[in-house]
Amino acid sequence: MRRDIIDITEILRKQAMRHHYITIVGTGSHREGFRLLGSDRDIMSWSNHLRVIWDLNQARSYRMRQLLILADSSDSPPGYTLLQSLTTPVITDYLKLPLIRINDKLYLSSSLNRILEMELPGSFEHGPCSSGVILGMIEYDRASCYASDFWPPSASSWIERCHSWPHPSVVDEIVTNGCHFAAIGHKLGNHENTEWRISFCTAELKLVYSMSHIQFLVYGLLKLFLKEVISSRLGEEGKLLCSYHMKTAVFWVLQENIMPYWNPQNLLQCFWVCFKHILKWVYEGICPNFFIPENNMFLTKIYGNSQRTLFQKLYTLYESGLESLLHSPSIGQHLKVVLENPTLRVSTDERSLVTEFDFFLELLSEVSQNDSHGLHSFRWCINLLKIVEQLVNLPLTQNHVAMLQKRTAFILKCIAFMFNMYTATKVNKIKYIADKISIQLLKLAVKFGFDSDLLYIAMYYYKTSRHVKALSVLKMTMKRFDHEYLIYNEKPCIHPRNLPKQMKPVVTQDIKLLKNICYLNELRLEQCLQQKRPSFLLIPPHVMIVLLEFLCYKQTNLVDAMSVLFVLQSQINSHPDIFPESTRGISWEILGNCQQMLGYTMDALYSYQQSLQQQGGPQIQIATIVRIIIAIYKILGIYDM
Repeated sequence: MRRDIIDITEILRKQAMRHHYITIVGTGSHREGFRLLGSDRDIMSWSNHLRVIWDLNQARSYRMRQLLILADSSDSPPGYTLLQSLTTPVITDYLKLPLIRINDKLYLSSSLNRILEMELPGSFEHGPCSSGVILGMIEYDRASCYASDFWPPSASSWIERCHSWPHPSVVDEIVTNGCHFAAIGHKLGNHENTEWRISFCTAELKLVYSMSHIQFLVYGLLKLFLKEVISSRLGEEGKLLCSYHMKTAVFWVLQENIMPYWNPQNLLQCFWVCFKHILKWVYEGICPNFFIPENNMFLTKIYGNSQRTLFQKLYTLYESGLESLLHSPSIGQHLKVVLENPTLRVSTDERSLVTEFDFFLELLSEVSQNDSHGLHSFRWCINLLKIVEQLVNLPLTQNHVAMLQKRTAFILKCIAFMFNMYTATKVNKIKYIADKISIQLLKLAVKFGFDSDLLYIAMYYYKTSRHVKALSVLKMTMKRFDHEYLIYNEKPCIHPRNLPKQMKPVVTQDIKLLKNICYLNELRLEQCLQQKRPSFLLIPPHVMIVLLEFLCYKQTNLVDAMSVLFVLQSQINSHPDIFPESTRGISWEILGNCQQMLGYTMDALYSYQQSLQQQGGPQIQIATIVRIIIAIYKILGIYDM
């Protein structure tokens, strides 16, 4: 399910950006389908105008507009290469390529490339990647690479080895897609700061996709064993091994056909074979890269005293046998039951392990996470809608359909508000037609999206001064939210094993306001002055209901407007399920904004101060400070509201 969601998302993104200068793809464990606690998001990007070739004859495959780079691995360790620029100085200056001169030739410097990639505040260098935290919680590793459409000559032996695994069609697809170059050199190479590592990230993803369910479970078990046992219990030496070594071990075991059968009954046996493979590598001090075996991935990391100590500690685990897995907090208790009952039949079928309701929640979570990409312009939205229309005609899984429906709802909402922005005309007929189209698009978005999407209709009615209609939609929304099976941000109010067949859950999520679209003039300051990333503002649906109620009542009934604010203030601290910590900053901010509109400046100042103290505050901190300054000026009589 997770792979289906990410796959269809990337197809959408690639199609939309096919004429763009850069390609961005997800890699790593998250892209493979794992959701391990504490794991980061791996992102890889490369220029579409630059391509690496291995031989000058390969230049004939390209048009002149694509700039070429020549890979020269003659003076580099296996798995690494120099990248020589073949373009003119004028073009390289325009592209700001990280060039240095070696023997009268221009080469791309991996170390300079890493420095140039430190663009986000708080980012730091982590291997070939720029690492940091977005949204205050999601850790990321972003690798800026260069792409080659050709398979590396040094990896040609891998093609010849692929007799039993993977399937020939997978091999052909991998070779056709070429490789990439990550910005890090070999520590023992002659040009450490200039060399680039040959990366097979996309090839590895296809290999993981080609695994059977049991093979994938063994790979996941190795990752858990590494994280929760080896790294956490074996001291500093245990941290020398990484997840990539585990993946490589699984690849070698599969290709060498050491285990002819992979099934639920011998899952632990398959795991143990892979672990012994790693133990053997540590003993020998050699971990051969799966594609280029001459590249020993232990060479600069696991050797000498650290190698001997690591082997001794791993051998202690080996002597404990499968009982060493009991040290894993995630699987220890489950494994204990299996080890105590050898004849127990264990199911690995997700449908029997995960309830229907839990699967539904996981689907919601994946869909919501992958629907976070912003839409840049009206033309971009229309283009995406056309791509969705084309994809609908393809054979799709239910997971694909769910993702496309959610994405379509988001696109329709953006188009509706953009259409209203771009048709500011005095011609009544044009305004009437534009208005009808916008409303129909928003109603269609509700059918495809979540129940909380009704609030976009209410926002639109308020923005176009139809306060009675806006209040009517709000009343209908609140009636929907008063439901036994309400789900907010993938968290249900109650958690049944399975939903009654006649009962449909009410799904709500935070209201997303993109920075480049004006939804409400009253929130424009928060939208414009938020940090560069993310490019959207998240508001809890219950807060949005109160805000819209207040704005509508403010035009007709101040008493009702004041009572609405009183309810909001009393609920922010008393209902953490409705107002989670991450959104309390914007909730207090909106409360203060409303109080300031009514002239309660001192109350507004208190609310703004509360907003600054919240964990979710940094996203709107600048806007909050500006509103505090305005409030103080108001008290001093300097600023006229």
